[in-house]
Amino acid sequence: MSSTLTGKRVLIITSDTGIERDELLSPLKALADHGASVTHASIKGAEVQTFLQDTEKDRIVTANAKLSEVKADDYQALVIPGGTVNADNLRQDADALRLIKAFADAGKVVAAICHGPWALIDAGVIEGKTLTSYPSVKTDLVNGKGQWVDAEVKQCNANGWHLITSRTPDDLPAFNQAIAQALA
Repeated sequence: MSSTLTGKRVLIITSDTGIERDELLSPLKALADHGASVTHASIKGAEVQTFLQDTEKDRIVTANAKLSEVKADDYQALVIPGGTVNADNLRQDADALRLIKAFADAGKVVAAICHGPWALIDAGVIEGKTLTSYPSVKTDLVNGKGQWVDAEVKQCNANGWHLITSRTPDDLPAFNQAIAQALA
């Protein structure tokens, strides 16, 4: 266990269902193990249903905050896990979009994995950014004026803020490392 991120605060946002289990729990644990204070906020701020690859219900995880009650000013980084249902719900939630936009506008670290970048499109923050995602999200990102690449992890500092994206749960070690390094 390292304390390289002591004093850093990270916000992970999810809907209340359809979250890819490992894409929520792996960054949460990795960042906490590095000493960061990690808050998991969901739309309702209660129990969230995680899934294994979008189809098999897994465990219930309790969020410790409600999206409408958190502010970007209180955190140094935002993490958006994937899962098609999770990402689709977040992209339709005004509080999630407000938070994403606020993190980007403030020049903070924003990290999204798998289908998570869908929410970035609806927040209006990907134009001019180079990013990666689950392959089926590629067309949406390109139509949203982002540039898509097939990479384990892609970091982009264009437009005044730091974006980190990855494709699938297989990329989580590199994704988690990139977030920790960006915050260190």
